[in-house]
Amino acid sequence: MPKIKKVQTPQNYEKPIRVAAYARVSSGKDAMLHSLSAQVSYYSDLIQKHPGWFYAGVYTDEAVTGTKEDRENFQRLIADCKAGKIDMVITKSISRFARNTVTLLETVRELKNMSIDVFFEEQNIHTMSNEGELMLTILASYAQEESRSVSENCKWRIRKNFEEGKANTFSLYGYEKINGEIRIKEDEAEVVREIFNLYLSGIGTTKIAKILRQKKIPSPKGSEWSSTKIRATLRNEKYIGDMLLQKVYTKDHLCKKTVPNNGVLPKYYVEDTHPAIISKEDFEKVQKLFSERSSNTGKIRYDYDLKGIVFCGCCGHRYRRKKNYKKYVWRCGAYSLNGLEACSSKQIPDSILHDLAVNCEKEIEKIIILPENNVQFIFTDKTEIIKHWVQPSRADSWTDEMKDKARKQTIERIMRNAENN
Repeated sequence: MPKIKKVQTPQNYEKPIRVAAYARVSSGKDAMLHSLSAQVSYYSDLIQKHPGWFYAGVYTDEAVTGTKEDRENFQRLIADCKAGKIDMVITKSISRFARNTVTLLETVRELKNMSIDVFFEEQNIHTMSNEGELMLTILASYAQEESRSVSENCKWRIRKNFEEGKANTFSLYGYEKINGEIRIKEDEAEVVREIFNLYLSGIGTTKIAKILRQKKIPSPKGSEWSSTKIRATLRNEKYIGDMLLQKVYTKDHLCKKTVPNNGVLPKYYVEDTHPAIISKEDFEKVQKLFSERSSNTGKIRYDYDLKGIVFCGCCGHRYRRKKNYKKYVWRCGAYSLNGLEACSSKQIPDSILHDLAVNCEKEIEKIIILPENNVQFIFTDKTEIIKHWVQPSRADSWTDEMKDKARKQTIERIMRNAENN
């Protein structure tokens, strides 16, 4: 008789859900950072103690707004979700995840398509549920409106301060703020005075930057000095103890982009707000020199205005002025060193670039040589313009003198050939 043995069916093994959390604060203040630290501890503890959950980490962003899509760790969280490392995301609220309705819904739908659930604790919403997206749309619109309201309140307070002659912030090379009082930082102030003295002695901004680099003097924020930073220093009215308020403004509460104030909002000039490093007389002399050197009627001087500020629009390297046979041209530095493999940009005749620059009515901060014979001029007031240039034909470039010389050479060559035959 055959032996019969009962086989026990093994219980289904449920794979643990890989859960990550996202936390964010929009300010770098100590209280906010403490709140962020508390959130990290809370979520770490919550996930690790929950049965059936596997801890996949806590992703945090410090001092960034929820309206921005380029939050570093938020993007890292999304990348890990796409890589299949996360099954579920927990966050405190909709406003912590994103205040921009479009950004929120796009992100949630993207994760939903990968079967990744997002749980908003405060609103008790799971995005994988049937009613989740409808509720999100309504609440996210509310969060975005709240963000706009907070932004408008902040703008009102800042603009009210401007009307009263108060700066929103003050951080400038050569100064320090101690207990709310603006004081001169003497070691940096000496560098500022040297910059003004060198410029008044006839030395251009590019050469001044080179002198400071050779002396190994760090610029603001520890980077190297450049002609752009030198120009910004020479143009800054704060060094004479005055302040021009509301030079820039925030365009809207979503992109948070700061743009130059070209008359959209009023500006306020406040005198004698703090100790001066530069005398008003020297400052005015420098501004007059700037006007003369960038004057539409004057000549562009390469050591002042073009050298060091011409860049390649293809690879970003500086353009350099080179002699090509008997004429000067501007050519990309990467192309000059390593040829076409390094950069495929086109050279531009010196005479053409010079004429384009001279005809600009504003002071030039940067020139970018673009493809298809276009040149972008960026001015010190942050406005821009693109100009197109045409390569002159050889026939157009010939003068009457050159034509006469060529004609005589042709006649002489014909006569020599006739004598030889």
